[in-house]
Amino acid sequence: MASLVGHGAMGLLAARYGAPARSRWLATLGMVALSMLPDADVVGFALGVPYPDPFGHRGATHSFLFALVAGALAAIAVRMPRLVPWCVALIASHPLLDALTDGGLGVALLWPLSDRRFFFPWRPIPVSPIGVGFLSWRGMRVVLAELLIFSPVYALALWPRKAARPQP
Repeated sequence: MASLVGHGAMGLLAARYGAPARSRWLATLGMVALSMLPDADVVGFALGVPYPDPFGHRGATHSFLFALVAGALAAIAVRMPRLVPWCVALIASHPLLDALTDGGLGVALLWPLSDRRFFFPWRPIPVSPIGVGFLSWRGMRVVLAELLIFSPVYALALWPRKAARPQP
């Protein structure tokens, strides 16, 4: 998987351009959480679900169908239907980024139509260790690589906003 650094960057970017001004901080937290939602499937490891299983890591929760359903439900749950496209695109960005990593078994983008797992031909993102392995030297190298790779996204997401001009 790409790590929280890469997925989190996408959540910050979506919040910058899609979050309502009146609840920007709360929406930012929500969008960062949504950007990582597909990785909730890692609980399957603790439950004995094998990685290559359709409900294993990078399986059903990494599909476009999951992004569509979860994104729509998230926007409706917070009573902001105009955010449906933002939430769907944000959740869908997760498996697309994972398909750019250099490890794992691929991503089940088309589940339930197909259990086939996909990678893109170009895979510049180093795969992140899962769990406690993330707190290793290898995990640190992944974080540093992703900070570099996603620095343009962070720049767009965190660039200071212009102050609103007072109305005459």
